[in-house]
Amino acid sequence: MMQISPDTIRAIEARRDEVQANMSRPDLPAEEFVRLSKEYAELEPVAQAAHEVRRLRQELKSLEYMTGPEGDPEMREMAEEEMRALKSQLPEAERALALQLLPRDSADARPAMLEIRAGTGGDEAALFAGDLFRMYSRYAEERGWKVELISASASEMGGYKEVVASVTGTGVFARLKFESGVHRVQRVPVTESGGRIHTSAATVAVLPEPEEVDVQINEATDLRIDVYRASGSGGQHVNTTDSAVRITHLPTGLVVTQQDEKSQHKNKAKALKILRTRLYEQERERTQSEQAGARKAMVGSGDRSERIRTYNFPQGRVTDHRINLTLHRLPEILEGPGLEEVITALIAEDEASRMAQLDNAGA
Repeated sequence: MMQISPDTIRAIEARRDEVQANMSRPDLPAEEFVRLSKEYAELEPVAQAAHEVRRLRQELKSLEYMTGPEGDPEMREMAEEEMRALKSQLPEAERALALQLLPRDSADARPAMLEIRAGTGGDEAALFAGDLFRMYSRYAEERGWKVELISASASEMGGYKEVVASVTGTGVFARLKFESGVHRVQRVPVTESGGRIHTSAATVAVLPEPEEVDVQINEATDLRIDVYRASGSGGQHVNTTDSAVRITHLPTGLVVTQQDEKSQHKNKAKALKILRTRLYEQERERTQSEQAGARKAMVGSGDRSERIRTYNFPQGRVTDHRINLTLHRLPEILEGPGLEEVITALIAEDEASRMAQLDNAGA
């Protein structure tokens, strides 16, 4: 495990104290206060972990002096017992600090765009896509997040051919980013009269949502915006108003369409939100590929074509293939709260992988 020097610990605590002091300045501009507040929120847990390591090391050093040959025998015995306890605590505290110091994905604190699309399996795949959307919605509710439906294409038998939603809250992308990929279900479809088990699939994509300043778009030169009459359900309004919007981003060729709202203005706003998210993800992938040599983490690359998880109804199990995790708690996981155990295991595996890479780099 990487060794954290006393100088590093002092620097962390000093920077936290400096930011805290600057935040209390009476002449501080509002935008600078916001920037410092974000930095303080990121620094505080790191500084607390650093303080704990420093405290344990200092106590051990003091106890080592007490266990010297010139010390009182009775005090020496007590000190040695306390030292054993501290020595068992220190590695865990150092590991906690090392985890805090791991390079962080700058998008971890962002809200996320959740996209679920039915794959192979026809109506059964659409039903499964609906199950997944319900699972994520209930998981989000458990964590106090907000889910806003952006667009949805329902299938005739229920479920979704495609559904897109925005998820906002604390640490949304950090916890959901490993959900991207192909999810497979094995069960007897409601339309199957012979009781045969079918395999269907749905694709999940979790993309961090950017702030407007992160993606610069010149609407006058970068976009072609077409409006047209929406198709599908919607009553008379569909046939009388050019409310649907198609936005083409000319520099990249990306196309986004939106027709769920009755208002052209609302459809345009939602389409722009999706477009910004996809452009931001493209730039993130390019930057990460350059910085990390296209590193593929142990939990997977997030590639939407990668099969990541199987939900087997006859056996009541869920298997995440990236970390060989199998849980026989399928109903609880699909209800939402049980998903936390899977996500926590994925995050732990990713942290272990990155810790091992740091150790190897420092070896």
